[in-house]
Amino acid sequence: MDFLHFLLSQNNIFIVAAAIVSGIMLAIPALRKSGGGSAVDTAQAIQMVNQRQAVWVDVRPAEQYQAGHIAQARSVPATDLEKKSAGLPKNKPLVVVCEHGRDASRAVAKLKAQGFAEVVALQGGMKAWSQAGLPVTQKA
Repeated sequence: MDFLHFLLSQNNIFIVAAAIVSGIMLAIPALRKSGGGSAVDTAQAIQMVNQRQAVWVDVRPAEQYQAGHIAQARSVPATDLEKKSAGLPKNKPLVVVCEHGRDASRAVAKLKAQGFAEVVALQGGMKAWSQAGLPVTQKA
């Protein structure tokens, strides 16, 4: 009973509430990642490509890809993903890129369902890539 009295006393109720709220706020990002598939930021994606030979998979429409994309990214529009995924390596990690980061998580789920073991989305997509000042190419 003393513990309950301690928790509910006027002085400690705010401390308890702050602890609960901060715990929830810390848990939210972890819950989002596990539910919607994994995503990496630009630095993590570059590290995956450089150290583990990950492959960039750009799922934007062909027109957007041609307007500017990450060098060496493979264009596999989301609408053609099921048909063209056979051309992607299953023995390397894949980093899926879209315009804003939303469509990539759907593509990640589709690719995982097709047997690709390590697939992640680029958080923020090409918008985040460009905002980070990273290079974009128009070469095929």
